[in-house]
Amino acid sequence: MKYKTYIIAEIGINHNGSLDNALKLIDIAASAGCDAVKFQKRSPEDCVPHSQKYLPKNTPWGKMTYINYKHKMEFSEDEYNTIDNHCKDRKIEWSASAWDLSSLHFLSKYNLPFIKIPSAKLTDHSLIAAAVQSFDKVIISTGMSTIDEVRDAVRFIEEEQSRSNKSIKLEILHCNSAYPSPIDQLNLRAIQTLKDFFPKYKIGYSGHELTLGTSVAAVYLGAEILERHITLDRNMWGSDHSCSVTPWGLFKLVNGVRELEQAYGDGIIKLEESEIGAKKKLRG
Repeated sequence: MKYKTYIIAEIGINHNGSLDNALKLIDIAASAGCDAVKFQKRSPEDCVPHSQKYLPKNTPWGKMTYINYKHKMEFSEDEYNTIDNHCKDRKIEWSASAWDLSSLHFLSKYNLPFIKIPSAKLTDHSLIAAAVQSFDKVIISTGMSTIDEVRDAVRFIEEEQSRSNKSIKLEILHCNSAYPSPIDQLNLRAIQTLKDFFPKYKIGYSGHELTLGTSVAAVYLGAEILERHITLDRNMWGSDHSCSVTPWGLFKLVNGVRELEQAYGDGIIKLEESEIGAKKKLRG
């Protein structure tokens, strides 16, 4: 294999609003050998529809309005500063999916290796344009999208670069946006489809399935970036925990990918050095 897979441990909102949980997940990802952790950044006032803002929601902290719950799940600037410093100490990169312009502007304060446009925002041209202007690398996910929508997003990014006379790196992740994703609908062959459509760009995979082997298979099929949600415990309260990878699973997944990278080879049938002794012994 000619490249080292860039592995992103998606913390997302699985910290449940707890900085301590977030730091523990960063430690786990760093110890497992991931290249980056990723959060999700939202401005509740912008992201939550007005019709939902004041609906009641049962949470581990008691019953509250939906907008108050969303605020409770967001970290402050001081907390993100702690995350930034902790990642530097653990020598692991971090970034986030930006769900709105305010969040993207907030994230631009940090020296992030990339910004992520989540699948739900693939058609949000104003957000994508701001991402191109503010960051040197943009990663987009393609869940719940047709190939025409993906091509339109890529075309818009290329045009935006031309208009602003700016060159960025673009990377595209195949994704199924169901949580969890049914195995028979992962469509991993779409990784090659994206590579055929967009040969200039790195193609990866963002998985929401319950299994690990399918994500290793995605790397075998050509994914150069691998993203999976991680959790301290699948039984924790929250929408994303059940389809996330546990600490033990993350170590297993990263090891599986790194073993595949070593085992992939060049495809040439030849006598390997390790076989020389056996050949002399068995063939004379």
